[in-house]
Amino acid sequence: MSAVLSEVTEDAVLGGRLQLLQPRSGHRVGHDAILLAAATPARAGEHVVEFGAGVGAAGLAVAQRLPGVRVTLVERDPALVELAAENARRNGLAGRVRVCALDVRAAPPDFTAAGLPPQSAQRVLMNPPFLDPSRHNLSPNPRRRSAHAAPSAELSDWARAASRVLVAGGTLTMIWRADGLALVLGVLAGDFGGVAILPVHPRGDAPAVRILLRAVQGSRAPLALYPGLALNEANGAPTAAAEAVLRDAGLLPLAEG
Repeated sequence: MSAVLSEVTEDAVLGGRLQLLQPRSGHRVGHDAILLAAATPARAGEHVVEFGAGVGAAGLAVAQRLPGVRVTLVERDPALVELAAENARRNGLAGRVRVCALDVRAAPPDFTAAGLPPQSAQRVLMNPPFLDPSRHNLSPNPRRRSAHAAPSAELSDWARAASRVLVAGGTLTMIWRADGLALVLGVLAGDFGGVAILPVHPRGDAPAVRILLRAVQGSRAPLALYPGLALNEANGAPTAAAEAVLRDAGLLPLAEG
């Protein structure tokens, strides 16, 4: 393993179903990746692509859940590409999971050269950087900052890339900050419809901090709003619903699409 990845930890997620190597400092796998995987619909024989995959947590969780799918992890950071490939190997998924060193904002010919031509996937999932550098205080750690922050305009680039890679009727699943819902809906309006939203709350009595969103390429179906998921009880203990997803690999309603 390269010197840049010498400072890593090995951590269990999904109740030990996945073992992940990840950098000791910088962006670390958390609830968002597992919730994203649990909200992603897929069926045997389909091609699933994760944009901005990092060490591969969400895409690998989908591959682990569904033995009949192929997964491509797209990541621009060479160090994280190396870790994602190693994580696929360590979890026995290398035969169905491919890691692609590519910036999501790359030109269409670059996607094609990387094996992701137009209309080559049935599902895309993504957790784009959602902090606007002009509005938020950012981490001094460059890898953490890259994972969390980007100008809001970049979300349009990610959505266009997803629309291009998806077949007609394919689905995009993403997680985003709850106060950015209006921005997301505006960005998706041109190419996507049939939007379904599931809010994620830190507690049942608190405003949502995240939204999980599923959208269908080319659909004109109306928006659907699902009941929210509360992560913790009032006393701070995890809710049974959250434990079912985060530890027991349960699915969220968006995965039924």
